[in-house]
Amino acid sequence: MTDLSWLTARPVAHRGFHDMNKTRWENTLSAFNAAAERGYAIECDVHLSSDGIPVIIHDGDLQRLTGQDGFVWQRTAAELTALKVGGTSDHVPTLQEALDLIDGRVPVVVELKGVPGRDGGLVASVGKMLKRYKGKAAIMSFDHWLIRDFSKHAPGIPGGLTAYGKENQLIEAHFAMLAHEIAFTSYAAGDLPNRFVGFVREKLKMPVITWTVHDQPAVDLTYRYADQMTFEGFEPDLVKVA
Repeated sequence: MTDLSWLTARPVAHRGFHDMNKTRWENTLSAFNAAAERGYAIECDVHLSSDGIPVIIHDGDLQRLTGQDGFVWQRTAAELTALKVGGTSDHVPTLQEALDLIDGRVPVVVELKGVPGRDGGLVASVGKMLKRYKGKAAIMSFDHWLIRDFSKHAPGIPGGLTAYGKENQLIEAHFAMLAHEIAFTSYAAGDLPNRFVGFVREKLKMPVITWTVHDQPAVDLTYRYADQMTFEGFEPDLVKVA
């Protein structure tokens, strides 16, 4: 089993260490640098541009983050990186730009955002990029069709399931993804505890991180039922307090 102790060794800054989009916005180079300077691991979200380049942005729609109409998949990487985020001096970055900036200082967890029919090559592109990267990195996704491609198109890169819910239908769908060689899971903190997370931690010894932690009750839930948190809106200690 691959050693993923680095994945749970420090809190993970959700979309970088931003200030809830007041002056330092999510998923920007400024937020990633702020996280790295503080020693936090970094979670970021990746879509595929129209010319097949992984770019970092959470929403498929451009409006909230850039004020522009349309979708990420309709624009080239050059067009996307020309857009400013939240009216700041930060632009929409490519994944390569972020990796160059972080430069192995802290681990990176890349969440792949699927768009059915528009994401062909996303897993392969990110996998190839991370294979060359010298730092610690992992990939994850909510999208089962992308996860099914992890072992084929991103071999050697730890892959995870991003998930939520306590309902039986959701839990059973999560269990089905264990057939696809996932190495960890990132689970909604408010949905702990549940039998899926209990099984993968206790029986499979698989690391579990949580999302997205904003307050002390969620911190407490995380460290009771999981191994590490993905946080935003506050500055946690680097030392995990169980």
